[in-house]
Amino acid sequence: MIRRTFIKQTAAATSLVGLGGLTMSMGVDTLSRKQKKHITILHTNDVHSHVEPFPSNDPKYANLGGAARRMGVITAVRKENPNTLLLDAGDIFQGTPYFNFYGGELEFKLMSMMGYDAATIGNHDFDNGIGGLAAQMPNASFELLTANYDFSNTIMDGLTKPYKVFVKDGIRIGVFGLGIELNGLVNKNMFKETKYLDPVEMATDTANTLRQKERCDIVICLSHLGYEYRSKDIISDVALARKTEGIDLIIGGHTHTFLKKPTIAQNKSGKFVLINQVGWGGINLGRIDFYLDDAKNIESRSLVLDI
Repeated sequence: MIRRTFIKQTAAATSLVGLGGLTMSMGVDTLSRKQKKHITILHTNDVHSHVEPFPSNDPKYANLGGAARRMGVITAVRKENPNTLLLDAGDIFQGTPYFNFYGGELEFKLMSMMGYDAATIGNHDFDNGIGGLAAQMPNASFELLTANYDFSNTIMDGLTKPYKVFVKDGIRIGVFGLGIELNGLVNKNMFKETKYLDPVEMATDTANTLRQKERCDIVICLSHLGYEYRSKDIISDVALARKTEGIDLIIGGHTHTFLKKPTIAQNKSGKFVLINQVGWGGINLGRIDFYLDDAKNIESRSLVLDI
């Protein structure tokens, strides 16, 4: 079921000294020889209802992608490392007739079968309206996370969480979500009374909660803000990394950016943050491996898995 089974290694190792930011290291081999814990993060973004592979006559992505092939790669990685999290950065819906006919039911059911742990919400996930999104929530066995959409006056109230803490091999991993400003991008009738909260403020507060209250060793942001913009007034993943602290990894979406390796940005306190995004359409699966020693120092290695 896997068209291409090879893995392209796309980045050298980086390491984390203390919590909440990366600093450059000597390389993954040094720490991995004495590693105690190994956590794998698999991630997608902007799959846009691509249940089947791209057609053979597609000019760019012929025969790539598809839910069955993605499932095969995910299964193989989990066999290699059971301490794996599977995450998505939004825009699950819209883009093929599957969404037009089934309204997101198939996408959520397939993600549940694949064992996704969490996802955030993209602007196109409102394309059947907020009621359409709420109607599909029973089909999602994974958590839908958003820290900066206030759904308290909508039908989605209580159906999402700002964050979730996962424990893998004794390592506490905090994951939270951020969405893009909907006003001007999505018809108001689609998102109703949803309130948009400042992503930098919510990221700051949530990361602090995950570090201090939840005692997380790794903090991950699922962001549908977009990778980077020319205007400095628009908050992007790169801007978010620079304006906050306490985040180790930002998994991005919205701009369909294909990164051959994660961007390393410097955060507010001078530490480094990994930012990754793997295009769109489900043709790639991002992989980040974290290696932790007894002191919770962390090194990371990134790969792109072709589907």
